[in-house]
Amino acid sequence: MTPTAFAAPLTTLSLHPTQGGSSEGGHVEAARSLTRRGVVYVISAPSGAGKSTIAAALRAKDPADIFTSVSVTTRKPRPGEVEGRDYFFRDMATFEKMAADGELLEWATVFGNGYGTPRAPVLKALSEGHDVILDIDWQGFRHVSKALPGDVVSVFILPPSLEELRRRLVGRNTDSMATIEKRMGKALAEISHWREFGHVIVNDDLDHAIAKAQAILVAARQAVGRRPDVAALVNSFASGAAATGLPS
Repeated sequence: MTPTAFAAPLTTLSLHPTQGGSSEGGHVEAARSLTRRGVVYVISAPSGAGKSTIAAALRAKDPADIFTSVSVTTRKPRPGEVEGRDYFFRDMATFEKMAADGELLEWATVFGNGYGTPRAPVLKALSEGHDVILDIDWQGFRHVSKALPGDVVSVFILPPSLEELRRRLVGRNTDSMATIEKRMGKALAEISHWREFGHVIVNDDLDHAIAKAQAILVAARQAVGRRPDVAALVNSFASGAAATGLPS
């Protein structure tokens, strides 16, 4: 099956609730009370360092508040992958047009395949107070940071050693040895960009790494600029003080 078999209209790239979350916790909540603006949480790492596993764990812990962004790709679907759930599968011509028309928030070519993040669903999720976790490479991070400079919180995941990174890639049993060698060759180049990110986590223990990544997200949610509800609360203090005769 080729990507062109899934060439549905671009209007189908719509909001997609986190898997496992209820519809009430998705992005059609008409009655949701907005108390903050969402965070774009970028998690980046070389292949095998654990970014996808950590991102999935964060989504599972908080399905009502985290929006699952479904990427567009030009690669062929793998067995079991579903259009609109795992990826939006498009041919290269369609992908390049989406990028040229500004429909992608970020995009990159990885091992000959295009990958990108649809812009509109992400912006809608942020405006509704939902966080968006993107597990993308450093190139995608640069695109997103430029497009949404006030919304991005970033973390780079490092393996404890290159030997451990290789062991994990081999243990996944999804790539040929030739592909693993390509990934290892690319790993050092990717790791060289770690200082561009706001936070760094060494994933020598997965549970600890997930806890640290979650702590960063929780702290980001409390940033002053993301809590419009707090301004109203503080203003109410002044009104209350005036009503009771207290100095304001």
